[in-house]
Amino acid sequence: MLNKTVIKLAIPVAVGALALTGCGGGDSGSGDTVKIAFEGPLSGDNVALGENMQNGVQLAIKQANASGDLDFKLEYVAADDQGLPDKAPTAAQKVIDDPDVKAVVGPAFSGPTNSASPLYAEAGLVTVTPSATNPTLTDEANGFTSLLRAVPNDNMQGKAMGDFFSKKIGAKKVYLIDDKTDYGVGLSKVAEQTLKAAGVSVVKKSVPQKTPDYSATAKDVVNSKADGLIYAGYYQDLAPFAKKLSDAGFKGAAISGDGSNDAKFVELAGSASENWYLTCPCTDATVEAGTKKFAEDYQKEFNRAPGTYSAEAYDVANMIIAEIKKAGKDVEREALRDALAKASYKGLTKTFSFEKNGEFKGTDVFVYQVKSGKIAYQGNVNELIG
Repeated sequence: MLNKTVIKLAIPVAVGALALTGCGGGDSGSGDTVKIAFEGPLSGDNVALGENMQNGVQLAIKQANASGDLDFKLEYVAADDQGLPDKAPTAAQKVIDDPDVKAVVGPAFSGPTNSASPLYAEAGLVTVTPSATNPTLTDEANGFTSLLRAVPNDNMQGKAMGDFFSKKIGAKKVYLIDDKTDYGVGLSKVAEQTLKAAGVSVVKKSVPQKTPDYSATAKDVVNSKADGLIYAGYYQDLAPFAKKLSDAGFKGAAISGDGSNDAKFVELAGSASENWYLTCPCTDATVEAGTKKFAEDYQKEFNRAPGTYSAEAYDVANMIIAEIKKAGKDVEREALRDALAKASYKGLTKTFSFEKNGEFKGTDVFVYQVKSGKIAYQGNVNELIG
């Protein structure tokens, strides 16, 4: 999901999260302690997306420590990059400088992944992102040798959007908007290609994050006579845009991606979010049979239901823990990176394995829709379009 570049307001991390957070820092390992970090937005406008994943990682660590199966203690380290590319190198350096950190879940968004990955590659510290989906991240020319992607990229999600509109909705003309982030531009590019290949007319526009007033764009959409709209961006900007669309009288089908697939979108947009479709290369942990126990444990631990990428982050953390357990607590960073790159792990959400360039082996994308103020799971897009 999220491969994202976002601007955020400072929001404190939950007290419960701090209680589980390792101190970080230090020049030498502690011997009996192994740390796993999460890098993502833990403050700012899209903090909810980061907290979803942070909670999944923390739950995996807590359960592993309680299992009695480890001969070492796991600790969690939080690395807040605010979802911003310019903050990511500092967040990455924090965990790199702690020798007890053997692996990182994340970075969560694509922009930060792009800017932090050179540092992680140099340090030999593996990063397994459950949500950064920009397709170019795994281009071998980048030299991001420590990056593994545990989710289908936006070539899959953008195609799913285009296929859903052309084959399921039957749209004839689609207005396509990106937010000028790495995430939005990459997602919209593939959606546009898919729509045009299906004979659908496309009107394309880039509208940057933090646009003060979306009224003009909303009017453009209505005046275009488009019967479909795709917004490639994040919930913090989609919410005010959705309100202006509603005010302008847009009646067509509307869809956005995993960057908007969060309850915060519904909360911020109110009734204007109703009937919006949302895609995600992630399943609903509260619906799928394989993740219901996880959802119950998550609810008990954090007093809320798991959100977008919570279960995937939990799976990634458990995959890392399993490989550390095999290799032993003294495993070198590079050795753990190489082991994870070759591993196959059956998680709750899917089986995780990687191509030579670190790309995830898998293609499933899922569709949701806001109904009666709730994000309702619709199913696998391939099954929905027949």
